[in-house]
Amino acid sequence: MTFSNFNFANEQKVAVMYDERFLLHNTGPSHPENPERLISVISDLKANQKISSKIIWPNFKVATFDELNLVHTNEYIELVDHQVSQLKNNRAYLSTGDTPISKHSNDVAKLAVGAGLEAVDLIMAGEISSAFALVRPPGHHATASRGMGFCIYNNIAIVARYLQKKYDLKRILIVDFDVHHGNGTQDIFYEDDSVFYFSIHQHPFYPGTGRPDETGTGKGKGYTLNIDLPAGSGDDDLIKGLRDQLKPAMDQFKPDFVIVSAGFDAYEGDILGELSYTSNGYKKAAMILNDITKQYSNGRIIYMLEGGYTPENIKNATTSILDVLITN
Repeated sequence: MTFSNFNFANEQKVAVMYDERFLLHNTGPSHPENPERLISVISDLKANQKISSKIIWPNFKVATFDELNLVHTNEYIELVDHQVSQLKNNRAYLSTGDTPISKHSNDVAKLAVGAGLEAVDLIMAGEISSAFALVRPPGHHATASRGMGFCIYNNIAIVARYLQKKYDLKRILIVDFDVHHGNGTQDIFYEDDSVFYFSIHQHPFYPGTGRPDETGTGKGKGYTLNIDLPAGSGDDDLIKGLRDQLKPAMDQFKPDFVIVSAGFDAYEGDILGELSYTSNGYKKAAMILNDITKQYSNGRIIYMLEGGYTPENIKNATTSILDVLITN
């Protein structure tokens, strides 16, 4: 990808972060987190004249050890490096949990982090106001010392810490609407009052965390907000949670930057999730988040792909959100 049409796209202020190397993370032919998740959505975006004429495709590089270390322990980063380096043409699972790896997985995971870091650099430089990072593997289940749930590094958490360290931002909002609770993200910021973590997800469901009484601890008490939904919940439940619970909380918190864990496995018909969101629901959600960013964050928002295992759903939801970003 080249940074084409930058002057024109600068006016539109929307970037899509994608690199073909994301397809090299080989999880096996029957694994739900596979390259097909990205192939169809990228093809569709390129063919969609309304969107493709108004977005840019920046280049970016892999995250460094020090950048990963903003969240992850030395021991865990070294564990990933060692276990992936032992692989040739075979696949295995990280020893920390249910995350498949192959010989390119470490570089691809670091590239996913790098996509987020470059996006926020462009936003903070005023060259774009928003971005959508179409990355894999996902990240929100990874804790500081453990990969799990298909996740290696916690992309979103590293981006949040990077914003704080490099730009001295005081208040970061993370919104997670994946069907699964982001236990890793919650764990990383559970004692922190500078990062507000909001998750709306199915329960009971993997990984079993994310009950409403999990609200943080110590100085982080009150800076985690979980909404658990029963199977079959739909757009109205998503919008109600954002409008009636997240928005009032943000009127108090006043975030400097908004980061979205954009999982689309809550879309109706997903092969893993059991919620029933539609493209219209994701569009309305994006409009509510845009209102929050305009009010408090100078419009600064980045979406990063998490789950979602039916390619058609990923394509439809991504398009709905980008429609909001390019017109607002």
